[in-house]
Amino acid sequence: MPNHTLPCDHPNFIVDDKYMFERVLGLGAYGVVCSTKNTETNERCAIKKIIGLFHADIIDIHDFNELYLYEEFMEADLHQIIRSGQPLTDEHYQSFIYQTCCGLKYIHSANVLHRDLKPGNLLVNADCELKICDFGLARGCVDAKNGDTGFMTYYVATRYYRAPEIMLSFQNYTKANVDQLQQILFILGTPDDETLGRVGSERAQLYIQSLDHFQKVPFAQLYPEASPVAIDLLERLLMFDPSSRIQVDEALEHPYFVAFHDPANEVNHNHPMDFSFESLVTSEDMKVELINEVDTFKNKKLTLDLTGLRRQPSINTPTPTRVRFDPTGLPSVETQQGYVDELIASPTQSDPKLERDLRGFAV
Repeated sequence: MPNHTLPCDHPNFIVDDKYMFERVLGLGAYGVVCSTKNTETNERCAIKKIIGLFHADIIDIHDFNELYLYEEFMEADLHQIIRSGQPLTDEHYQSFIYQTCCGLKYIHSANVLHRDLKPGNLLVNADCELKICDFGLARGCVDAKNGDTGFMTYYVATRYYRAPEIMLSFQNYTKANVDQLQQILFILGTPDDETLGRVGSERAQLYIQSLDHFQKVPFAQLYPEASPVAIDLLERLLMFDPSSRIQVDEALEHPYFVAFHDPANEVNHNHPMDFSFESLVTSEDMKVELINEVDTFKNKKLTLDLTGLRRQPSINTPTPTRVRFDPTGLPSVETQQGYVDELIASPTQSDPKLERDLRGFAV
């Protein structure tokens, strides 16, 4: 098929001729994302080119120099919407959080952990349809009943979105780490002796005790305009002790989502994902695995096209008021570079021993 180069900010962004360039959606350390239009179907498509895929200290795969991902186009992300100051109602909040929980339930049922959930990775359309994106930090996990907590191992998260147990797992506490942990304690309060006693590491306990003591700030005081049922959900989600937090299945049953709750939307993956490929060590093995994965994807797509099947319609979205986006009114790519600190992937945990200690929370 004939190809052409898109006139974006990255050289050699080569795609099929049928994809016409519209604008750059994002730039980052790991790639470029462009909005395009498929001239054959008249559908918009987001194309991401992954750059910096290889490194001198990471095994290389010969004959694989570039990687392009063709994804459905979404109009904005929640980070942009929050920054834009567009008014949102409680019904919007219910819809966005409910859809996020539905996505998380599906992801977790496949034994996958996203590990970088934040507003910038929640894509939305004008009709309030929401989708989770950017699985660059995602990782498979083993079942906890087999004796491995899985979800805690080498957990990463973008700065400002780390849970307290993640903050406590770093070996070296920078000023930023201390400030963030103190902000968490300011809101959630210093844990009581019983909770603190379940932190297996004496060093972690001493560190918490060395900080100022904080009384928990009532969420109703922090968010006076929030409804009582919303406050109740916050109380259940934001707990210092991870074993006390409400699980995603329980959250979907919460009264806050009564207008949207539908078991048909809250499905599990049909079977856990197989992560045996992570044990591959040679470039030839990886190359074969990538080719097989691409072939499998193409065959599935061809089957859907031939049978006329399409994806299931989105869940119901708020009807009284809907968020309408004007792409020209959202922050430009250049402006978004000002938020780069929030977009940079955080480091993995640097202290496995302390991590194991922190997993001593009673379950």
